[in-house]
Amino acid sequence: MAKQSFSASSPEPLDPKKLLLSKCTAAKPVAKQKHFLVNRVIQPELPTAPVELVPIEAVFSKAVQVIAWREPQDDSVWRKESV
Repeated sequence: MAKQSFSASSPEPLDPKKLLLSKCTAAKPVAKQKHFLVNRVIQPELPTAPVELVPIEAVFSKAVQVIAWREPQDDSVWRKESV
């Protein structure tokens, strides 16, 4: 299974279904929280509603925060993960 990295300049659009277990790197790390992993995708209550939120877990501290699923495309907040 290939890991997905986030970038606005990515040739393929970001798909919420493919976010699970993808990695992202904070452009401006806070409290040693630099690398994050999408550990699940929050499914909407209605099956026909679009996915809006994903929780990301900091690799170092295991702290979890919930972000909009499109937020990782913002280059001012997230850096492209080097492979």
